[in-house]
Amino acid sequence: MARSACHAAKRRASAPAPSTTEPQDSWRCVTQPDTEPPQFPFCPVRIPGPQLDTTKSYSPLELFQLFFSESVVQTLCDNTNKNGEQRKAQGKKTHWFPVSVQEMYRYLSLVIVEANNMATYWSRNRLYKLAFTESVMPRRRFEAITWTLHMSDPVEDAHNDRKRGSHGYDRLFRLRPLLDEIVVACKAFYDHHQALSIDEPMVASKNCIGLKQYMKAKPTKWGFKLFVLADAHNGYTCDYNIYQGKLFTATGKGPSFDAVVDLLDVAHLGTGYHIYVDNFYTSAALFRHLHQLCYGACGTICQNRLGFPRAQNSMPKRADRGAISWLRDGPLLYTKWMGIREVTMCSTIHKVYSGDSVQQRVRNRDGTWTTRRIPIPAPVKAYNRFMGGVDLSDGFLKLYNVAQKAQKWYKKLFYHFVDIAVVNSFLLQKEMTLAKGGKPLTQRQFREELCVLLADCGRAAAPEEPTTTRGTEAATLGEASATEEVECNSITIVDTSLTESRLKATEGRKYYVLCLKDKKCNKTIWKCESCNVPLCLTADRNCYRAWHKNKKGQGAP
Repeated sequence: MARSACHAAKRRASAPAPSTTEPQDSWRCVTQPDTEPPQFPFCPVRIPGPQLDTTKSYSPLELFQLFFSESVVQTLCDNTNKNGEQRKAQGKKTHWFPVSVQEMYRYLSLVIVEANNMATYWSRNRLYKLAFTESVMPRRRFEAITWTLHMSDPVEDAHNDRKRGSHGYDRLFRLRPLLDEIVVACKAFYDHHQALSIDEPMVASKNCIGLKQYMKAKPTKWGFKLFVLADAHNGYTCDYNIYQGKLFTATGKGPSFDAVVDLLDVAHLGTGYHIYVDNFYTSAALFRHLHQLCYGACGTICQNRLGFPRAQNSMPKRADRGAISWLRDGPLLYTKWMGIREVTMCSTIHKVYSGDSVQQRVRNRDGTWTTRRIPIPAPVKAYNRFMGGVDLSDGFLKLYNVAQKAQKWYKKLFYHFVDIAVVNSFLLQKEMTLAKGGKPLTQRQFREELCVLLADCGRAAAPEEPTTTRGTEAATLGEASATEEVECNSITIVDTSLTESRLKATEGRKYYVLCLKDKKCNKTIWKCESCNVPLCLTADRNCYRAWHKNKKGQGAP
């Protein structure tokens, strides 16, 4: 549809003809006719689908960098380095040197790798050992970046913390730089199809912070609650907000009303969209407001909601399976349907019944079960089809999510942002490949290729970790002890890779000769060249001297 024609249709339908049916005093049955309400024309700002060059082939890394671009990662590195210097000034024992953009990409490759226990990445047990992680970075470096990771400027954090309790205090300040960039990228590179769904998934966390919520009906009961707008077509995360509590509502109409309005940007989306929500959001005030914005809405509703009709004779308590009652109040259609249990719906899109049916198992009066088809209202059928957008997105996230534990609450949400970027990148790849008639990668294949490409970022220019002085100090101590012995005037190091990777720190070690006699299973990197005997040489134990004194006075034991 051309833009001019779309705008003309929008003007014609922006104020639909008022319903000739006045608000009813009682509920009606399905045999009484209902007319379909006028529909708003679907006029998106952009063509639905990926907003990328469809003639070009994108690698998983290029798609991921749409969300974690070099500028975004550079900001992350700058703030992490500032936090590292601050931790060092505070006396933290973490060995830290600045992280670069390429090294941060390699760190993200290890974060995305599927594993539940990060310590097993570098395990020497061949059952758990992963050669890939060893080739990307040492474990000490990975832990140092994990402990120091920071998304905001530490100096500005302190300035914001001083505002605690005032109107200018931002509870999500430590997330803001990355949170805003990911949301902008989600909107920029994909435009939604007509059916959208809004729901509140949980990010599991047990951190002691006021943002944490408890939701007994959710599989994840403790954690951070997010309001997510997803495309019902494929589960793409279009936009999301983090719930901050009832005190942070702007309109005074409740958090559910504000959550939906904040996620729907008319200037960015366009008009004519169909919004599907559950009974946490559905209300007469919200649906009338969306109708004024040229949006249709459909969702389950609680009968104790403000504005729900109080007409009598809505549904008998022992109604037959498939019984339908309905009531229309202006643009709002209220529907009750007896399925497995009673379901109450509200919609501004559908008429009550379109002749559809669904197959269900029904229990007869004699106790037997039979399968038969029963009528289903149009709002219920559409809700079952399109409401699963957020659930589909959440399913993609939970299938291979980042299983990284974090003591800081904002790091837990950082890993969730990484998950969103990976899943949205995968869905972009899937949509573009299907549009070309090809076979898209599975999410597992996509993540595997992405991890390898991230691990190879800037491999030649990777910063090397400064070596410690542990080997030098030990050698100096050994030479000082060796000069005291006349008969054995030289010692050697069995393991010459002491100052190299920590993974090789125990290669070539042998048991102490004297410690074995004391039934101590200690190993040493030192031996006497003349005697060819492994001997320990530590700050509080000098078997080297004891061995040679014993050898000189009584003979070797």
